[in-house]
Amino acid sequence: MNPYITLAKNAIEKYVTSGEILTLPDGLPSEFYEKRAGVFITLKKSGELRACIGTAYPVKNNLAGEIVTNAIAAATEDRRFGPIEESELPELSYQVSILGNPEVIKGLEDLDPKKYGIMVKGVFGKSALLLPDLDGIDTIDEQIDAVCAKAGIDRMEGDYSIYSFDVEKY
Repeated sequence: MNPYITLAKNAIEKYVTSGEILTLPDGLPSEFYEKRAGVFITLKKSGELRACIGTAYPVKNNLAGEIVTNAIAAATEDRRFGPIEESELPELSYQVSILGNPEVIKGLEDLDPKKYGIMVKGVFGKSALLLPDLDGIDTIDEQIDAVCAKAGIDRMEGDYSIYSFDVEKY
């Protein structure tokens, strides 16, 4: 199993079964301890979204800490769903998305909903983020509409900035 997925899975299983936060294991690849990046954890059950939470920018000291923290948050804090129950653990599939640095786009031609995630930031602090390659989002307009709706921003008012970022999915 991929080491990113293993770490997320172990963090969730430990927290859901015991309420304890996983201690970072020794022996992970060096980038787990040296790299910093935003991370999203997506959980699916029977192929359907069960939870997705993460950070656009790093908030922990390293990638390993970001994965563990966001894995636990995905399992327990996604307001669209209840917390993960222990009985669900064998049915879950995991995705770890490591985000590149969001950059302001120069024009809509810089976007590709299958390749890049996007983030919008409005003038009154409203913001939202969408990962790339989401089911049902095939065009740039659909991606912008979805992220603006998620942020509570009126797309037609145009009082927001759009950022794009690449993602390594595992």
